[in-house]
Amino acid sequence: MTERVKRLIGLAPRQTGNKLIINCEKLERRVALLENGVLEEYSIERQTDRNIVGSIFKGRVRNIEHGLKAMFVDIGFEKNAFLHFWDALPAALDSGVEQVERGGSKREQKRITAKDIPSIYPVGAEVLVQVTKGPISTKGPRITTNLSLPGRYLVLMPYSDQCGISRKIESAKERDRLRTILKELDLPENMGVIVRTVGEGQRARYFVRDLGLLLEQWKAIEDAMKAKPAPSCVFEEPDLIERTVRDFLTDEIDEVICDDENAVKRMTDMVGQISRRSASRIKHYSGPQPLFENFNVQKQIDDAFHRQVWLPCGGYIVIDETEALIAIDVNTGRNKGGKDIEKTILQTNLEAASEMARQMRLRNIGGLIIGDFIDMKSRRDQQAVFQRVKDGLRRDKAKTHVLPISPLGLLEMTRQRAAESISGAVFDSCPYCHGHGKVKSAMTMSVELQRELHQVMRKYQDSIHEIKIIVHPHLMDRLRKEDEELLVEIERKYAGRLTFRSDPTLHHEKFSITDANTGAELKA
Repeated sequence: MTERVKRLIGLAPRQTGNKLIINCEKLERRVALLENGVLEEYSIERQTDRNIVGSIFKGRVRNIEHGLKAMFVDIGFEKNAFLHFWDALPAALDSGVEQVERGGSKREQKRITAKDIPSIYPVGAEVLVQVTKGPISTKGPRITTNLSLPGRYLVLMPYSDQCGISRKIESAKERDRLRTILKELDLPENMGVIVRTVGEGQRARYFVRDLGLLLEQWKAIEDAMKAKPAPSCVFEEPDLIERTVRDFLTDEIDEVICDDENAVKRMTDMVGQISRRSASRIKHYSGPQPLFENFNVQKQIDDAFHRQVWLPCGGYIVIDETEALIAIDVNTGRNKGGKDIEKTILQTNLEAASEMARQMRLRNIGGLIIGDFIDMKSRRDQQAVFQRVKDGLRRDKAKTHVLPISPLGLLEMTRQRAAESISGAVFDSCPYCHGHGKVKSAMTMSVELQRELHQVMRKYQDSIHEIKIIVHPHLMDRLRKEDEELLVEIERKYAGRLTFRSDPTLHHEKFSITDANTGAELKA
């Protein structure tokens, strides 16, 4: 009996509240965010994998490609990092941030254009950069000169004097309060800060304390920058435990449960610097059952990473991930509905839209994403599905851009791809099918084998009269039951004899043709 069925009939309590579940093992750390027992966010970090997104490096320009409007910078990795000219220009605030003028005199700065970049950073020049996208497949890291240091409630921008507040804070009264706090912060000249969404409702002293910690961090980076030669790392992005505390431990989280005592102590110390009340929510798990099993996280992870994901209505979505494009197909499945077929289609599409947004977060998939929804005649229905996708993406920390559903029923969107997807990190391509996900059928292999036999027996007709063929048992079954007459015809045509043997260790798509007397391999 499943946990879900147990809950429905009242045998098991339904999980309530929002929980962060942290599993620490020797080779891997995992973090899962549960909302009322449902997995909404999932991250993993392995000891052998170095996450460099957010890390700051002192690099050296190796070459400039004017045609690409980019330069390649050595930051100490096998492949040089890619710095586009636009990423070397002083950046404006993101559209998701409202700019706040702090007053006071601002130093007039010369306007820099892309044409100026090669002269500012010539070949051989040292440059301080931050990684925005880690190495993926054969591509090196992508970097920017616009540095930012995220804290608990603030983001410090040491090379920009712009200040702002996250637009995700919707209350006008709260925004006015935060503007006042922002203007009163003792911020060094020519530096800027952004108030993060988690700053909503927080007291002024928390922002002062957070700014102090960020300025100490920046001072350490400046010292490392002066002391270390290029290329070298001057600031390493915190590990998964520290990032989780920084980014996820908000007022919406009721409990943080971790199965490692040292990690619990570390998190408590970190959070205690900002809020003792938040530190009391961090608890150590020491139960006999594995942590992820106890909270039904493991099963949800296994279900979520199938190619086919079922929806509550009985429909399902199919997710196919390629190197640069993700295709998500929506099907009604078991949801045949009643007489109102349009209502059935809308229900399936709405549930698929919510699940799409969830799956993108869970799998950390990015790039170009195409959602193939079931055709809807009503423009109002199309708009409702489009809005459901946008609503589901509001909580996504990766930047996204969504276009309305096209007349063909396709929804096009892009999602920021800062690091390798979860499936790319967890799975290797199948060594058997080499990523196809399929193998040739027994009939196809029979056709190929007979074609090869005709050529081999024609070639060795005068010298070899008995041939031995080794095939996979799957193909052998086909040859015995359906193609025996065809093989007899081949023997008659070339006056030879065919001997077959099956080998279960042989690949489905391979067969061996040899001289029965000498064992020599025969090729057409």
